[in-house]
Amino acid sequence: MPAIHTLNAERVSLHGHFSNDLPPVLTIDPGDSVRFQCLDANWGLEPYNGVDIHRRQFEGRDPELDSGHALTGPVAIRGAKPGMTLAVHVNSLQVGAWGTTMAGGWPNPWNERLGITQQGVFHVWTFNHAAQTARNQHGHTVAIRPFMGVMGMPPAESGIHSTIPPRRTGGNIDCKELVAGSTLYLPVEVEGGLFSVGDGHAAQGDGEVSITAIECPVECADLTFDLRDDFRLDMPIARTPTGWVTMGFHTDLDEALVIALEAMLALLHRLHGLERLDALALASVTVNFHVTQVVNQVRGVHAVLPHGAIR
Repeated sequence: MPAIHTLNAERVSLHGHFSNDLPPVLTIDPGDSVRFQCLDANWGLEPYNGVDIHRRQFEGRDPELDSGHALTGPVAIRGAKPGMTLAVHVNSLQVGAWGTTMAGGWPNPWNERLGITQQGVFHVWTFNHAAQTARNQHGHTVAIRPFMGVMGMPPAESGIHSTIPPRRTGGNIDCKELVAGSTLYLPVEVEGGLFSVGDGHAAQGDGEVSITAIECPVECADLTFDLRDDFRLDMPIARTPTGWVTMGFHTDLDEALVIALEAMLALLHRLHGLERLDALALASVTVNFHVTQVVNQVRGVHAVLPHGAIR
């Protein structure tokens, strides 16, 4: 019978990088579920005050190994081998009580392009879980729709890999479609997979144009894991409550769109037996392309085929 495991956000399970040298803190069987606790992406232990960057953060971080998003894991899945596909079912997500959105105030290529490196703002949010809303210190209220920004595994290449850019094996995808009820499919490149999760978002718009969403801790990300050896992928795809989603990542936005399109054409062949030109014609009629994010070193594009769009 499938087991349910719990993995808390503590020193043994927290890390800020991807690496196939990182030993798993938990090994599970296909079909098992894990209830992950996650800090916010910036390792915070409390909300910002809305004025400056000073707050309590997780202590004892390694400047190299913990420099990226605060991730919980890694989890090894027995039997996972390179060439297989890991299916990650998002059963439910429970965010914490607060979140933060930042805009400007630090140097990076995106802020430099917008001319906002010298001055920034913090929007500090509190959540009404019953109403599924967030309210900031200025009185603005928005709807929340939680998802995990980072879900992924290390690539086959040895060494330390940044958590910032998404890649073939997942990572900082930042796709707002990956809400509860979704299944994310990821190519496996290392033995056991070594899955990690973090970067909880209470809400985000496509593009994530300030570099941050509503970044928040997550009390419980309930995920179930399965393995597929009949569904080989070149890039992550997902089946969400809205529809099928294919993804493309590249430094060039046009190339990212082409990668997402190629993945959608392959998916249309799998789902409907369509050859390339027929798939392209129907994709032009039924598939919507969105800019996932523009701030993670590589650009992201995701294509959405709504359920029932082709019958």
